[in-house]
Amino acid sequence: MDVRREGWLSSGGEVSLSDVHRTVSVKKDSSRLRRALAFFGPGYLVAVGYMDPGNWATSLAGGSRFGYTLLVVALVSNIMAIVLQSLCARLAVASGRDLAQACRDAFPRPVAYGLWFLAEIAIIATDIAEVIGTAIGLNLIFCIPLELGVIVTALDVFLILYLQRLGFRWLEAFVMALLGIIAVCFAVQIALADPDWGGVLRGFAPTTEIITNPDMLYLALGILGATVMPHNLYLHSGIVQTRAYGETLEERREALRFATLDSTIALMFALLVNASILILAAAAFNGTGRTGIAELGEAHSLLAPLLGMAIAPTLFGIALLCCGINSTVTATLAGQIVMEGFLHIQLAPWLRRLITRGIAIVPAAGVTLLYGDSGTAQLLILTQVVLSLQLSFAVFPLVMFTADRRKMGELVAPMWLIGLAGLIAVVIAGLNVKMIIDFLG
Repeated sequence: MDVRREGWLSSGGEVSLSDVHRTVSVKKDSSRLRRALAFFGPGYLVAVGYMDPGNWATSLAGGSRFGYTLLVVALVSNIMAIVLQSLCARLAVASGRDLAQACRDAFPRPVAYGLWFLAEIAIIATDIAEVIGTAIGLNLIFCIPLELGVIVTALDVFLILYLQRLGFRWLEAFVMALLGIIAVCFAVQIALADPDWGGVLRGFAPTTEIITNPDMLYLALGILGATVMPHNLYLHSGIVQTRAYGETLEERREALRFATLDSTIALMFALLVNASILILAAAAFNGTGRTGIAELGEAHSLLAPLLGMAIAPTLFGIALLCCGINSTVTATLAGQIVMEGFLHIQLAPWLRRLITRGIAIVPAAGVTLLYGDSGTAQLLILTQVVLSLQLSFAVFPLVMFTADRRKMGELVAPMWLIGLAGLIAVVIAGLNVKMIIDFLG
């Protein structure tokens, strides 16, 4: 028996993302460098989720209110993300399952359905953030009203379907191109803001104030939820399997090394973008006494007078729009993985996308109509806290699976990695419990 099929309650014979499963070839007779490059791509799709519009709201609020203090939260969150995403790649390569399939196969049906429900809530929260962020980006650049922009975001399904027809590599290339645009936009804005680099370095040092100050903890958890996102754990464990890496133990070991390297490099890039958002907010807003900035539209309008360049708000809007478009791609794939993996229900991609986007549009449109920009800012931060609260329900199963030799075979995670991942899971759960206690108190 294939060792990767032992230790599960059910056999689970279907593959993840069947339409693109093993479609990216890895030539065994090519050089080591070419084989490594064949694995580069999925990590950047995962990295998109670590810099989505919801992250912008929490980073802007944190930077404008507390200066550079919360940079350490972005750093620690990114380290957590690197560890957890490496476990996702390990689960996929070792067991041939994505996280949703693994949960369905390993747990009794009521538990699996409960985890599916929580995963769907996380994806809806993610989609709400993307709807609002994309609508604000359209408003900032093209002056499209927010209410109309929210509706227009439903049309992104056609872009995603077109890219998928071209091939998965085209989808990855599109995402990476937009990430490059985002990086250039922030590099220019940071140069214009001229931050206190000494303060930036001190911001990466830990402080107990983050735990003892409830307001700071709330934003810190928002940053955590926006960085280590539940749907990314499901996503990565599925898209790693788009590579045709072979079945021998040595081939799978090599695939695991290259997939981990890919995600680590991509997440370090995501850290640079996330830190740039917070640094920009701290330098442009906190440094000038504007400590209440949390709305993307307000931040956009203030950048020109504060930085003295008319191009600054345009670059901000372009980067935001690129983030919103990119995030829709990853949310679509994650939604497909979660529904097919947990429920074994396959829907047409356009139908699945319209359903999830429709669910997200309703609350986003309602808040926009009733409260305008201020309401959307609060909703963005709330979605990230919801994601943080959902995170433990994806992290604990992931750690359990990758620590089980019966399920993972020779590629079971080493004890030091499981210990570190377990500590991360406990810290996330503990911080969430504290936030709930503070909120009720």
